Amino acid sequence: MPHWPGRREAGIKEPQLRVRPGLVYRRGVILKNISEAKAELSALIEAVSKGEEVLIGKAGVPVARLVRFRGPASPRKPGAMKGRIRVRADFDELPDDVAAAFGVLP
Repeated sequence: MPHWPGRREAGIKEPQLRVRPGLVYRRGVILKNISEAKAELSALIEAVSKGEEVLIGKAGVPVARLVRFRGPASPRKPGAMKGRIRVRADFDELPDDVAAAFGVLP
């Protein structure tokens, strides 16, 4: 069983794994290693489009999650933060210590 960092320490019990030929499930989550995910990307995308979640792991540790794209929550509205953000007058001036660190002379 793969180790899920933090779960055991938090007192959360590991869910039971169900095995199907080629797929390992954890409560609706498909677990794959990187090489399997590369080889089966089309099938994984199809599973994600049906609502499944895919975890991609390296050496038994999950490193990426593949989920269905839902789009932005709401359309962005230009100028929505107008009047809430202020830029200081000296914003474009680089402090001497930072300029020296980058090798830029004032």
